[in-house]
Amino acid sequence: MTQASFDMSGVRGEMPRTPFVFLRHGRTAWNALGRAMGAADIPLDATGLAEAREAAAALPGLGITRIVASPLSRARVTAEIAGEALKLPIAIDAALRECAWGSREGKPYDGWLERWHDGETPEGAEPRDAFFARVRDGVARAIAAPGLCLIVAHGGVYWGICAALGLPRTGTLANATPMLLRPEGQAWNSGRIG
Repeated sequence: MTQASFDMSGVRGEMPRTPFVFLRHGRTAWNALGRAMGAADIPLDATGLAEAREAAAALPGLGITRIVASPLSRARVTAEIAGEALKLPIAIDAALRECAWGSREGKPYDGWLERWHDGETPEGAEPRDAFFARVRDGVARAIAAPGLCLIVAHGGVYWGICAALGLPRTGTLANATPMLLRPEGQAWNSGRIG
């Protein structure tokens, strides 16, 4: 996918203007095969566990005070590994789970995902605007408390964050990539950590 803008009028809500860190989960077998996971609870593979440990090693020293994660095991286990490195417990928020892809779960990405971004919903899938609104609400809750929050979730959740913050969509965030998101003036900025 190439860089694209989100048309999220009606979905973009107020986010607390506080920096936070986002970490996508490590790799799964379905990631390696290019299959859509969505609500399917696919665990990290050996590479994903190693990626999570490597990402966690980049987090100490940032001042992270709490961790909030998706309940799906690929994100939860990544968060647990980060929690061990940071000596912090994790909280779970169901609003941070990946988009349910309905009939497309387990299938390759063959163009349907770009159509979903344009507002076309596959059978049984969560509509884009509803998903992005759910993500916005979960992130707003997670970052509302004082201190720097680490959110551990999914690639689709990162798209929802970008939509809520007015950032461009630049393809899929690589597995186990920590990103610092921070307000700058009236806008937001994102950058990779490490």
